[in-house]
Amino acid sequence: MEKPRVSTNPAPRAAVPGRVAGPSHVTSDHVSPDHPRPEASGRDRYLDLLRAIALVRIMAYHTFSGVAWLTLIFPSMGVMFALAGSLMARSLERPAFGVLKNRTRRLLLPLWIYSGTVLLLLLGQGWSPDQEEGRSWPEIVFWFIPLGGAPYPGSSGSEEGLEDIFWAHEAGVILWYIRAYFWFMLLSPLLLAAFRRLPWVTLAAPLGILVPIVFGWVTLPAWAETGVSDFATYGSCWVLGFAHYSGMLRRIPRWVVFSAGPAMMALGLLWAGPHLEEEAWDMNNIWGANGLYALGFCAMLLRISPSWKSMPRPIRLLDRPVTLINNRAVTVYLWHTLLLSAMYIIVDTLWANNQIGDAIPWLLESEWTLFAGIWLLLAVVFLTIGWVEDVAARRAPRLWPDK
Repeated sequence: MEKPRVSTNPAPRAAVPGRVAGPSHVTSDHVSPDHPRPEASGRDRYLDLLRAIALVRIMAYHTFSGVAWLTLIFPSMGVMFALAGSLMARSLERPAFGVLKNRTRRLLLPLWIYSGTVLLLLLGQGWSPDQEEGRSWPEIVFWFIPLGGAPYPGSSGSEEGLEDIFWAHEAGVILWYIRAYFWFMLLSPLLLAAFRRLPWVTLAAPLGILVPIVFGWVTLPAWAETGVSDFATYGSCWVLGFAHYSGMLRRIPRWVVFSAGPAMMALGLLWAGPHLEEEAWDMNNIWGANGLYALGFCAMLLRISPSWKSMPRPIRLLDRPVTLINNRAVTVYLWHTLLLSAMYIIVDTLWANNQIGDAIPWLLESEWTLFAGIWLLLAVVFLTIGWVEDVAARRAPRLWPDK
């Protein structure tokens, strides 16, 4: 998805705006942590709205050039991990084994469709995993069981062709989020037990792990670097979701949260300042800063937490789009960068037609055309394979689940 950290893979071409670069390897006030909020049942439209905003913001980040500042306006990855942590805590009121089995199925079935499509395209171009340094054929399993980093090429195709030669890199690098989510999900029964015994220690522990890594006091083996850094950066956001669901966050006075939140964000900015790169204020590049900033931001969002049963009247027109995005969240996340590469092909093809290129150059040059095109292609994906998310959730398949 996001998290364009320093990569050993070739950087995407400058003409690819908002490119995806890969990691080298980012109610009541008297409810105890052990007793969930009474309004926890049913859909929470506030949380649905936050998830929809996060996904749209991620798509914008990957589409438009010069928008690194979006990571400051809305740190989507931290928000998504915090929301997932809250929902996971809710699910774990039921027996853990059944919850993990259900959530694994809901994640893996859509992933298998996506991974199968990408690998068919790659293998059709003659690529194989053992072409990548230090990788082998058995590691192709990580495309389907996200316990480790899946192999993918830094570039694919020819510069002379119409295709975006970095499409495979962009299609593979976003799996970091799926891998991190999968591990957080598997560890949640242990994390939740630890949270119930030592809530503050459990909340702070991931960021505590990050400090010796960032300052070089601990050197991680290559195979562990990505997983540990993901846990250290976003683990506190996931546990914050536990605090939200349990009611612990609501028990903290608002003034405390709205003082501590900006303080953590400011500390994150101070941390980021000396480490800025050519992408400027792109928090995805700076692990420690990103973890602090996202935690402070999410703490304030979840402390507000109005728990809407329906959308407020002023934004009710968003009700159906928000419902659709939430019902197809995995599909939106997985497919949007691949569809962005498809839009480059479409736009390049239109440019190749002199009549079209001369008639609407302003339209073909606009990044808004790419953004709108991704949504149109996503609509096609929703109608053709989006129903896999329904099957994975054991719901009746629907082509357009916006209600």
